[in-house]
Amino acid sequence: MLAAGTNLGPYKVLTPLDAGGMGEMYRARDTRLRRDVALKVIHAGITRGPDRICCLGQEGRVASALVAQP
Repeated sequence: MLAAGTNLGPYKVLTPLDAGGMGEMYRARDTRLRRDVALKVIHAGITRGPDRICCLGQEGRVASALVAQP
């Protein structure tokens, strides 16, 4: 688990949200856009294989579409 205050590029970890088989989720602050985001840090072996990378991209698109709804 990452500690609160850890920086990952432009993202500053605020609090842990959840952990599972693919990785860990955090509430983080995007310092460029000045807004809170959900940040997923995946386990090292997860990205092996094009099907896994495709699933992660699809997950991100679905999550952002849910947030964009009024």
